[in-house]
Amino acid sequence: MTSLDSGSGVRVGPELASGHSTQVFRRHVMAKVPSAVVAASGLVGGYGVARWTRKRQLGGAVLAVAGAAAAQQWRQRAGGRAAGALTAAYVAAFAGSHPLAKKVGAWPAVFGVAGAVALASWAVADRRDG
Repeated sequence: MTSLDSGSGVRVGPELASGHSTQVFRRHVMAKVPSAVVAASGLVGGYGVARWTRKRQLGGAVLAVAGAAAAQQWRQRAGGRAAGALTAAYVAAFAGSHPLAKKVGAWPAVFGVAGAVALASWAVADRRDG
């Protein structure tokens, strides 16, 4: 693929430089970002956004968008059953972080469940990619 300057100083392929489609961008970027990173980022980022903005709904939106993106990757890489199991683990990690936070603190709980989901995601969906 030939790299072009999109005008922002970022070098991208010809289909992105022409403004072809956000689908092309998503497909290109999401193919390179491991689903483990997307899922863990959703849990950590969702909590961080909710805490720093003091708007739980905004944090929930970050959590949901990252979860949906990770679920799509899980489905593509490991199939529907695995995606369902990993999605359940993602939701359980979110729910489980609340009582865990009462015992170990908020950030350690969030990092702990994010790490667990990332490890499961890597083992089921990402391990073959790299």
